[in-house]
Amino acid sequence: MTLTARIAVLGLSSLMIVGNALAQDRPAADTANYPSQTVRLIVPFPAGGPADIVARLLAQKLNESWGQPVIVENRPGANTVLAAQQVARAAPDGHTILVAIDSTLVMNPYLYKSLPYDPSKDFAPITQTTQSMSVLAVRAEDGPKTVKELIARAKAEPGKLNYGGGTLTPQLMGYVFNKAAGIQVQYVPFRGTPATVQGMLTKSVDMVYAATSIALPLVANGKLRALARLDSRNFPAVKDIPTLREAAGFAEFDDLSVWLGLVAPKATPKPIIDKIHREVLRILNDPPVKERVDRSGNYINTSKSPEEFGAFIRKEADRWSRVLPETGIRYD
Repeated sequence: MTLTARIAVLGLSSLMIVGNALAQDRPAADTANYPSQTVRLIVPFPAGGPADIVARLLAQKLNESWGQPVIVENRPGANTVLAAQQVARAAPDGHTILVAIDSTLVMNPYLYKSLPYDPSKDFAPITQTTQSMSVLAVRAEDGPKTVKELIARAKAEPGKLNYGGGTLTPQLMGYVFNKAAGIQVQYVPFRGTPATVQGMLTKSVDMVYAATSIALPLVANGKLRALARLDSRNFPAVKDIPTLREAAGFAEFDDLSVWLGLVAPKATPKPIIDKIHREVLRILNDPPVKERVDRSGNYINTSKSPEEFGAFIRKEADRWSRVLPETGIRYD
C-alpha cells in the first residue's frame, strides 16, 4: 500500500471514530436541549374531566419550568384508542406524551379483537400520576347499613337489585363484587358517574361504585351512605369508611381504582424519559400542588422510577387478564 493510501485509510478511520463518538454523545446533547419545541400532552377525554384537570396543571408547571410551550390536546373517542394510536405513531423525542388511563394500557387488549397499538410494545412508561378512590354507596334513605346486609338482601331476591356505572371500571367493580359475594346484582349503564349517582337518587338503581369526589359530598349531606371503600389507602376523608376486606373479607378489593399515568412513544431516549419523570415528580409532589389535586379526590400517586411504573402496568395487566375474558365485555 502506498503512503498516500495509508494516510487515506487512517483519515477514514479517524472520521469513523469521531462520528461514533458524536453519535454516542447525541442522547446527552438531546437531553440537555430537551424540550426544544412545543410539548403536547394528549388527553383521551374531553376537557374538564380528572385526566384533563391534572394534564392542564402539569402543562402550566412544566411550561414555567422548561421555558417551552406545553399544551394539552384533548383527543377523546373509542375508549381512549384514538389518543393512544396518535401517540404510538408520534416521533419518539419526548415532545408528545400520552396521559393514559388504566383501560388504555391494561384493559383494552381484552375488549377489542385487534387494537391499532400495542400497550406493551408501543410505549415507554414515565410515571403514574394520580389514582382515584371509589366507594360502594347506597341511598341513605332506604339502603342497607352494612355490606353484609346488602349481600343478604341480594341473596334473598336474586337479580332484583341493580347497580349503575358510567365507565368500564365501575362495571368491573360490580362484576368482581358479585363474584366474590356470590350474588346477582344487575348492571345498568349510564353516561358518566354524575348521571349514575343521579340515577340512584331517583331510585333507578340501588347501589353505585363512585369516586369519592362525587360520592362524599352526598354522604355528608345525608343523601348517600358509603358502605365501604375499594382501596386500602387511609386518607382523612375516608378514615371512617371500612375497606371491603374489612367489611366483608374480600381480598379482591384491596386496591381497585382508576389510575392515570404518562407514557411516551417506545423509542424515546431513556435520558429524556428520566428528565420528564424527575420534573413531573417534583411538580406533583410539591405540597401546594399535591394538596390541590388531592382535594379533588384524584389523589397524587407517583412512581419512584419509570421502571417501577412499568412493573405496575404489568402487574395490573396480569390482574385484568384473569378477569376481563370471563366477563364477556367486548367493544367490537
